[in-house]
Amino acid sequence: MTRLRCAIPDDYFDIALSVADWSTIRDRVDITVFKEPFANEAAAADMLKDFEIICAMRERTAFPRSLFEALPKLKLLITSGMRNASIDSEAAKDRNVVYCGTQYTRDPTAPLTMGLILELTRGIGRENARMHAGEPWQVFAGTEIEGKTLGVVGLGKLGSKIAGLARAFGMNVIAWSPNLTPEKCKEAGVGYASKEELFSTADIVTIHVVLSQRSRGLVGAADLARMKPTAYLVNTARGPIVDEDALLEVLKQKKIAGAGVDVFSVEPLPVDHPFRKLDNLVLTPHLGYATKESLGIHYSQMVECIDAFTKGGEPPRRLA
Repeated sequence: MTRLRCAIPDDYFDIALSVADWSTIRDRVDITVFKEPFANEAAAADMLKDFEIICAMRERTAFPRSLFEALPKLKLLITSGMRNASIDSEAAKDRNVVYCGTQYTRDPTAPLTMGLILELTRGIGRENARMHAGEPWQVFAGTEIEGKTLGVVGLGKLGSKIAGLARAFGMNVIAWSPNLTPEKCKEAGVGYASKEELFSTADIVTIHVVLSQRSRGLVGAADLARMKPTAYLVNTARGPIVDEDALLEVLKQKKIAGAGVDVFSVEPLPVDHPFRKLDNLVLTPHLGYATKESLGIHYSQMVECIDAFTKGGEPPRRLA
């Protein structure tokens, strides 16, 4: 049997081979890991052109039609998650590439969101850095979140989970999204608000809608202008949902107290991006889903797909 070559691109944490058991396929498959992001599509095409199997991570290397056409040997593409807007599924179908996904059995984004909220209001990471640097004792007084109002944009599975965590911290929770109804809010135990009411009254606004053409730029300059000067914005959804230029401007002018951002329109975030220069912006490098447990589930399911495919069977969770 001819051995196949499998590429694991964008393994930034160098974790793929340690969180899943690849031994079940090593008798048929040679595995190569790429730890650094590709500089551009041409670089991706050059590095991946000899592989029959690729295990892609969502929101990292994109697979438009042009890249599929540059990968003549590709037979199986697996993405983390059951949808990936950066992969052209029609192109996969046209090129007879089997395209599969993996399921999220957990979502660690909600705790990260609460972590960003706590960092913004209590400065845990900042104070830790000050302590290690030997700086003066007790300089910044924090802000309590108990009794404050959390505005949740998007009350789906993740937004509802955030609402529950926030209530455990003693917060009042209101929610809005384009299709949200007062009845759904009542079921979730949160208050319903219009978009204008949410941004003007919430002490913290957190974003939890899926990126689509409809939600791109959903939070714009007018919404940010409605926020209280003491309010914070948190985005652990997707960068383009928030107008980044407008957010940069309100933060530079101190129109709001600050923001916590885990996702960006361009990732990895360029080293010279102006976001990196703001002292009222907490930045994390798209860590919402990035835990050993979550990545282990994704990579294990990728192994499962490869195993079935190389044995001539139908791989699970086929998308195209």
